[in-house]
Amino acid sequence: MSRTFRLAESFISINGEGQHAGELALFIRFTGCDLRCAWCDTMWANEPDAPHKKVTADDLLGIAEDAMAQGVGNVTLTGGEPLLQEGISELITALVKLGLRVEIETNGSVALAPFTGEHRPVFTMDYKLPSSGMEKKMLIENIPLLKTDDTLKFVCGSAEDLQRAYEVITETKPQCGIYLSPVFGCIEPADMVEFMKEKKLGNVRLQLQLHKFIWDPQKKGV
Repeated sequence: MSRTFRLAESFISINGEGQHAGELALFIRFTGCDLRCAWCDTMWANEPDAPHKKVTADDLLGIAEDAMAQGVGNVTLTGGEPLLQEGISELITALVKLGLRVEIETNGSVALAPFTGEHRPVFTMDYKLPSSGMEKKMLIENIPLLKTDDTLKFVCGSAEDLQRAYEVITETKPQCGIYLSPVFGCIEPADMVEFMKEKKLGNVRLQLQLHKFIWDPQKKGV
């Protein structure tokens, strides 16, 4: 594979969210995103020409092999929006063939169907709620494609967001893991728990971003 990718950073840390939260993972972050969420915590990586270095797929596979040698079995492709990278499908296939559990953190605006073939990754997909300003970009048809090992995440910054998340969950009946996550500093997690109780959301999990409690919320590379 001779394609190049816009690598913003790569590092080993713990998964801060999703079904494998707390496990070690290699993070590969690319630049470029098609959304501009009001509360985005990686805005610095959103422009395609944000600080980055050009790397080949072989370079990234080398980074992955080094991580595996350190006992890491998870790799998370993130951004920005990783599915916008040219050649990302081939990279996903190569990482899966290495024996890694490949997770894609995707923003809900990119069609998942082209990536659900033989070497399917695990998806952690956001559904952007009203406070993000980006709900109109959401592809609701992605939700039925999510399987048991995948995650549908609703980042909530207000009571309106919680209500909208409830509506989407009720209407689409996802068959994957469903998570509510607070916008850091904007909504009280205790209020979210009360909402879950009120709406009888027994199949939904509240999740706090672990890395923002372990390290400074603005720290990169964690």
